[in-house]
Amino acid sequence: QVQLAESGGGLVQVGDSLGLSCAASGRTLSNYFIGWFRQAPGKEREFVAAIAWSGSSTSYADSVKGRFTISRDKAKNTVSLQMNSLKPEDTAVYSCAVSWFGSNYPDDYDYWGQGTQVTVSS
Repeated sequence: QVQLAESGGGLVQVGDSLGLSCAASGRTLSNYFIGWFRQAPGKEREFVAAIAWSGSSTSYADSVKGRFTISRDKAKNTVSLQMNSLKPEDTAVYSCAVSWFGSNYPDDYDYWGQGTQVTVSS
């Protein structure tokens, strides 16, 4: 079992930056992929970014490429999502999740955190 806990959400203005953190416990994340997803009200959950825990391979949704950066800290067992140049359309609940393989699809992820709200105000 893996337990995930997100933190760092909040209310920001357009163009601001915000960092999210996903803390993992229960087991080490070796050989896992960790993804960030988001879900806005009335919309489907969508892929944001993912990173391979064992290496440095990353992937991003086109909508956040160049603005968001995913990284992991093995010593702290955490994965971070640095979000820059935030837009109103980035408003959503952001959740981290763990998968055995790299994927952009939520159904491929086995463990989920409860999410943290990010609101970008114009």
